[in-house]
Amino acid sequence: MAVASIVTPSVTGVPKSIPDDLPDRAMDELSHFRRLFYECLSSRGDELFELVDAVLCADGPVTSLVDLTLTAEHRRGHGTLYDGLNHGRLQIGRFRRALVGLPLPRTAGDRLVLAVDVSPWLRPDAATSAGRSFCHTYGRSKDQHLMIPGWPYSVIAALETGRTSWTAVLDAVRLEAEADVAAVTAAQVRDLVIRLIEARQWRPGEADILLVFDAGYDLPRLAFLLADLPVEVLGRLRSDRVLRRPAPSRREHCLANPAGGRPPKHGGEFRFADPATWHTPDQATSTQTTRYGTAIATAWDRLHHRLTRRAAWIDHDGELPIIEGTLIRLTVQRLPGDASPKPVWLWSSATGLPAAQIDLLWQAFLRRFDLEHTFRLWKQTLGWTAPKIRNPQAADLWTWLIIAAYTQLRLARHLVEDLRRPWEKPAPPGRLTPARVRRGFRNIRPAIPCPARAPKPSKPGPGRPPGSRNRSRAPRYNLGKVNKRPTSLTTKRDLGP
Repeated sequence: MAVASIVTPSVTGVPKSIPDDLPDRAMDELSHFRRLFYECLSSRGDELFELVDAVLCADGPVTSLVDLTLTAEHRRGHGTLYDGLNHGRLQIGRFRRALVGLPLPRTAGDRLVLAVDVSPWLRPDAATSAGRSFCHTYGRSKDQHLMIPGWPYSVIAALETGRTSWTAVLDAVRLEAEADVAAVTAAQVRDLVIRLIEARQWRPGEADILLVFDAGYDLPRLAFLLADLPVEVLGRLRSDRVLRRPAPSRREHCLANPAGGRPPKHGGEFRFADPATWHTPDQATSTQTTRYGTAIATAWDRLHHRLTRRAAWIDHDGELPIIEGTLIRLTVQRLPGDASPKPVWLWSSATGLPAAQIDLLWQAFLRRFDLEHTFRLWKQTLGWTAPKIRNPQAADLWTWLIIAAYTQLRLARHLVEDLRRPWEKPAPPGRLTPARVRRGFRNIRPAIPCPARAPKPSKPGPGRPPGSRNRSRAPRYNLGKVNKRPTSLTTKRDLGP
């Protein structure tokens, strides 16, 4: 067992001294991205581009769409705004390639770390909205887990180092009601990794791209579906799980069973809740942190989940695979607030990891929660879930517009001045939060190109005649439910093809 003692430096995520040419490079990157974004808008491009500028330059949080038409950056009427969302078009494939072509943050060892998580756009009372499904929420009523109707979106973002609220959002997909979450997530990650390789964000010989998941994902299945890509899967497991050790060799089996018998496929059990089933860890590290005190990580190599031919693996052809990985148990001395610290169990699809790599893994997992700050900014400041949109395709377009606005904030973080409130603490250069960067974006907008064309003079239409009523009733849609897979082979045979 190797023991390493590592002192975590006070990493800020940006260099202490900002290069003199950094503002010029940031201005060029921001201007180039705005031109690429405008070229990706194939229909109602002028309106959609000005709508994003209105989101960036509005005073205070965005609470409704119609209020954005009152900003100086939006030169068109409210009718054009809704027409742009309902009939506008964005070349999503081209825009995705533009996102991966931007400079992306890296962690220690120049490694890409991608966080994957689902955030819901809740629409509990929108009976006229299609494509809704049950979204998992937590803490909305006495810390209860509730299932509320809405549109869940799977988002992937590149993480930075140090304590920061910035992420580089690269992709978003709306999950259908009947979707297999693991299969959709694997396909989404696969497409993104291929785009990263084509953009030369990853080259052969570099460390594998680290994919970080929270609890609730089927980690062995994701590792199996993505085994042909240069990725490593890391995620959290529940504290009541049971893993298996490697199967004993044929010689060890013959010594333990002189009478013979079939060799086992799995070794002994490793129960998270029973320390008596743990053996001596293969690695152990002790790290001094400024936020959590002493963090102790113990790791066991070559542990795997025992898969059964039911649910997700019921259609698997051939023998079920054995997917080995590294189990990490993280304990900290204290947590912010009065919460009592509990151990966190992590599982990585890589094996034979040294002690230094174990430390980097659990630190990368803690950085996964930066994506929660991104979701909070989208909803509370940029108004992602504020519009009462009926069409799910319009909701997808609005989601990509929010991603375009957030990306511009990330590129402008070294260009704006700190317009802080009297009660706010000063922030060093390059350390402004996304909300404070948005506060000063209006001041730099005249210096960056605006490819949107000026609106043509027009008169408002006559509208609906006075006294008439809308007699076309909007269709109602049933709330979609996730299709249940057969729980066993017997049930599958009974259901038939």
